Amino acid sequence: MHSFTFDDILEEAGTFGRSQKRIFALLCMVSMPWAGVYVGIVFQGFTPEHWCRDSGVSEMRQSCGWNLMDTRKITIPLVNTSGVSVHSRCEQYDLDWNATGLTCDHPGIHFADTQQSKAPVTSCKDGWEYDYEGRQSFVTEFDLVCADAWVVDMFQATVNVGFFIGSIAIGYLADRFGRKASFLMSNLLNAVFGILVAWSPNWILMLVFRAFYGFGVKGGWVAGYVLITELVGVEHRRTVGVLYQMLFSVGILILPLISYFITDWRWLQLVITAPYLVFLSYYCIFALKLENNFLHCILQTMRDNNANASTASFMDLIRTPKMRKHTFILSFNWFTSAVVYQGLIMRLGILGGNVYIDFLISGLVEFPAAFLILLTIDRIGRRLPFATANIVAGASCIITAMIPESMFWFKTAVACIGRLGITMTFEMVVFVNTELYPTFVRNLGVSVCSTLCDIGGIVAPFLLYRLAAIWLELPLIIFGVLAFVAGALVLLLPETRGVPLPETIDDIEFPEKIIELKRTQAVNLLPTNSDVTTNKDPEMV
Repeated sequence: MHSFTFDDILEEAGTFGRSQKRIFALLCMVSMPWAGVYVGIVFQGFTPEHWCRDSGVSEMRQSCGWNLMDTRKITIPLVNTSGVSVHSRCEQYDLDWNATGLTCDHPGIHFADTQQSKAPVTSCKDGWEYDYEGRQSFVTEFDLVCADAWVVDMFQATVNVGFFIGSIAIGYLADRFGRKASFLMSNLLNAVFGILVAWSPNWILMLVFRAFYGFGVKGGWVAGYVLITELVGVEHRRTVGVLYQMLFSVGILILPLISYFITDWRWLQLVITAPYLVFLSYYCIFALKLENNFLHCILQTMRDNNANASTASFMDLIRTPKMRKHTFILSFNWFTSAVVYQGLIMRLGILGGNVYIDFLISGLVEFPAAFLILLTIDRIGRRLPFATANIVAGASCIITAMIPESMFWFKTAVACIGRLGITMTFEMVVFVNTELYPTFVRNLGVSVCSTLCDIGGIVAPFLLYRLAAIWLELPLIIFGVLAFVAGALVLLLPETRGVPLPETIDDIEFPEKIIELKRTQAVNLLPTNSDVTTNKDPEMV
């Protein structure tokens, strides 16, 4: 009896049949809420303009009918920031306002400039005032500003820690016990801890729940990605992979619209989490779709491979020369993609503007990237577009750094080209990663390499803000160098266009021998006495 592979089964069952399309459509939905988890901090953790609250003056403001800006002018000292005088966010005058002659008619007339310059200053004693137009983020609720502003950074850092651990753990479980089981478990974690984040009574529990939230989110997304690429034929694999990621961009477009109408961060968290409750039903749906269909053969093969995964480990990714090379190059590209992608987005945020419009624009920029991938990788291949996208992103970053601020629109346009290039890179590294690892360790390989994305996500803000303090454009130079190196390394990878997914490490290490062997191997999925016909070449039967 001859052995058979996924691709052999798919040739018999259909490379992209009705059941596969339905499963693909359902799994694509998983990408949309991930956008809210990944970048929802911009709205949930928004830090508005703020300054110290003075309880004495606050009482007068209510009785005198002053607005917030009137009290800020009175109670808050001016500080020099980048050569500009602005009101302090973390200090206030330490005065007995009854002794200053403060009146409702002329709030500042008895507090001259000379008095202000000599007045004692102290840190905020009675909390903060926020100019936030009736909205509430966890920053305004828990007063996470000034000395406690680091908690906002931890909100994003903890979810990346969860991504880091979860992608490895769930990746291993997916290879060991199956994609469906790990997908169900991850969505259960997402639903439970997503709700707990919204319930958090204090910022400490919020960070703890956020870490567990991240543990499930990314692992489930990767498991879903691997599942859809394994359920379709090789000629459709790149399309479903790109479309799966394109739904993340759809989530980027939807998020600012939802955030505009939902003004409380807790309710926004619940809306972002709600889809994961729906995804729990996928387990039963997938079971029904796989019954009475050729896809049950694929499922059985996946189970057989999962049984072999008990011997799979991280060492399989680095033990042999080509596997080691693939792991290093793919990991570096995951890291670079995350650093440059997030760095360019955060840089656009520094330029100011309407945060909702900025998000819409950033999401729209990603759609041409997906279409360019679909147009090129089937005609040219994976390696050249992958490398070119990296190099274009790197060149755009360096050129942007050299353009003077007086050419603002040209500078912005070149930066957007860089964003387009790095978006292509980010989307390509995922499915190229799946095509360069054998089946029994594929999910683990994608999960391990993608952990560098999480590290890059933690590093990106430090690279941007710390280096920008030295020279504003220095981060762009670093981004450009990273992207150039990543592009050069991609050229060392093999081309995977039209190549069946590797089944064993030997398929990776000795591809020529394996191709020759499969040309001469007779593969027959069905018994010879079956009444089901096959469309294979007679010489191959």
